[in-house]
Amino acid sequence: MPRARIRDFSDLNEIKRCFGNPQTIKQSPFKQTRGLTYEPTSHLKKMAAVETNGTIQAKTNTTAEPVRPLANFPPSVWGDRFLSFTLDNSELEGYARAMEEPKEDLRRLITDATMESNKKLSLIYSVHRLGLTYLFLQEIEAQLDKLFKEFNLQDYVDLDLYTLSINFQVFRHLGYKIPCDVFNKIKDSNSGTFKEDISTDVKGMLGLYESAQLRVRGESILDEASAFTEAKLKSVVNTLEGNLAKQVMQSLRRPFHQGMPMVEARLYFSNYDEDCSTHESLLKLAKLHFNYLELQQKEELRIVSKWWKDMRFQETTPYIRDRVPEIYLWILGLYFEPRYSLARIIATKITLFLVVLDDTYDAYATIEEIRLLTDAINRWDMSAIEQIPEYIRPFYKILLDEYAELEKQLAIEGRANSVIASKEAFQDIARGYLEEAEWTNSGYVASFPEYMKNGLITSAYNVISKSALVGMGEIVSENALAWYESHPKTLQASELISRLQDDVMTYQFERERGQSATGVDAYIKTYGVSEKEAIDELKIMIENAWKDINEGCLKPREVSMDLLAPILNLARMIDVVYRYDDGFTFPGKTMKEYITLLFVGSVSM
Repeated sequence: MPRARIRDFSDLNEIKRCFGNPQTIKQSPFKQTRGLTYEPTSHLKKMAAVETNGTIQAKTNTTAEPVRPLANFPPSVWGDRFLSFTLDNSELEGYARAMEEPKEDLRRLITDATMESNKKLSLIYSVHRLGLTYLFLQEIEAQLDKLFKEFNLQDYVDLDLYTLSINFQVFRHLGYKIPCDVFNKIKDSNSGTFKEDISTDVKGMLGLYESAQLRVRGESILDEASAFTEAKLKSVVNTLEGNLAKQVMQSLRRPFHQGMPMVEARLYFSNYDEDCSTHESLLKLAKLHFNYLELQQKEELRIVSKWWKDMRFQETTPYIRDRVPEIYLWILGLYFEPRYSLARIIATKITLFLVVLDDTYDAYATIEEIRLLTDAINRWDMSAIEQIPEYIRPFYKILLDEYAELEKQLAIEGRANSVIASKEAFQDIARGYLEEAEWTNSGYVASFPEYMKNGLITSAYNVISKSALVGMGEIVSENALAWYESHPKTLQASELISRLQDDVMTYQFERERGQSATGVDAYIKTYGVSEKEAIDELKIMIENAWKDINEGCLKPREVSMDLLAPILNLARMIDVVYRYDDGFTFPGKTMKEYITLLFVGSVSM
């Protein structure tokens, strides 16, 4: 979960002078708590005592008010826009009926035994890029099973680089570990470098660049290909025209494999219109599917927006970030299929609870209040409400009530354990936030292993990933939960990306603002390296984590891809939000573009 960032101080220069680094914190006229929340001391406190003849005498008629450097977060750019949406069920049902004919036509194409294999793989690639795989999963896997069993490296020698890349991506995206040796032909056997003619094949380089994002550890040719093609594509992108220019810019901004599936589908539809138009049924189904999903998702966004407004969080905790569409977009990134509608609503609500908790700890509460609130969340009992500050009591009551209702509903279906797992993860993150608060309060910079142990918790990954399971239905079995609780390698990798991608992007801003130390600071302190070396090392860790996720999604899998997809997609959404800026606290660029694309304009029929 992205942490609060910006603060509004009456004397920013004085704050910077006093709190530029952990060493000066201890000598400042403020006592620091977590996230630049300070308790007043000396001349800045409303005097609760006066000095008389060298003796301090307490006043009994005044109470010291804590200085709260409130966050000056940008307001929501959407206001109540999505509250006014009215779903026309007949329109939704009309799209569902209209999809049936092109869906069956496309099913016949996918299973057509007479279609040449490269054309078949190209069709499946387009189906996958358009977000339609789930509609034909059994048919697609049957085709790929057959083609994978028939795989012969010699068959790939004469393929052009783009076709070779498309075939590789199809197999890897769907979990088949086709060997990276298929790319050996593009390297000079004598020099070990990439052949000269590749540099003039822009479309081929684009395919190779996208293929390289699917690499696992030990695939050095794809490591080299990623760096080589990225540099070459950047050098020529401004000379390109038409759709090819759009395609290269799209991939350089964010490769498909690291993007939000729904947005990537819409961008593919716009920028690869020739590929989408190859089969009329594919084009027609894609348009109908986009419009169906848009109606359903606008209704879900209306539901969570109304819930948020009804809960009055903006009134009871006005210091928090108002980011309902952004949080819904984040959760939509985990799974977009219609069957997960309830899951998205539940996970969005729980993640909005996290925003309130995060901003309370980071941008409002004193250290004493943080301790009291953490204890109350650990107790998870309504009787604890009397011990916490009055301003946070409405939140605490709503939190407990919502979880109790969820647990009651899912207990009927015998699936209350997923709710309990989410609740325990929420308690974990409160304890993690307290740990950060104590570090900041004392000016302590943790060692890197110590930071990572707590940082993986405060990244909110555990809460979001487990909360995503709550509404997914029968697929979340006891065995599935046990797999999650075992903390498998794939999950660890996605957690690491969630923590370090944020740190690499925001460490300078956090340091300037006096925030608790990030992973960059902890790495520098622990290993005695320069700032650049620390960042480079963290980026390598992120890169290797992606390789581990890729490996975990290949067959044979430990669990079904339905359970792996939210793990993969949560890492993708971290990239979406943090690759270029803090897109959650300041949602004026990437997230605004995505929300506009998905919820503001329909695809023309």
